[in-house]
Amino acid sequence: QVQLVESGGGLVQAGGSLRLSCAASGRTFSNYAMGWFRQAPGKERDFVAIINYNSGNTNYADSVKGRFTISRDNAKNTVYLQMNSLKPRDTAVYYCAQYSYGTVSITTAPRYWGQGTQVTISS
Repeated sequence: QVQLVESGGGLVQAGGSLRLSCAASGRTFSNYAMGWFRQAPGKERDFVAIINYNSGNTNYADSVKGRFTISRDNAKNTVYLQMNSLKPRDTAVYYCAQYSYGTVSITTAPRYWGQGTQVTISS
């Protein structure tokens, strides 16, 4: 049974930083691509970033390029999202996701989801 547990969300001022973590269990973490998505109130869940199984490839939504960095530590079964220069429009629930493959594209649907962690950016 796959479990994804996010942490690190909170309330910060615009311009600040947060680092989200997602601890995975239930299958061999290093075999699968991981991703982050977010859902703002009243909106659909949107892609934020993905990283392939060995950190050799990453992709980002245009809205976060240059500000967010996805990384993973396969020894710790954990994926991270470092978020810098945060803006009020980054306010959302952030979800960790695990894919069925080691390398995916931004249009590939994840297989498993975490419960989400709230990120709120004040102006």
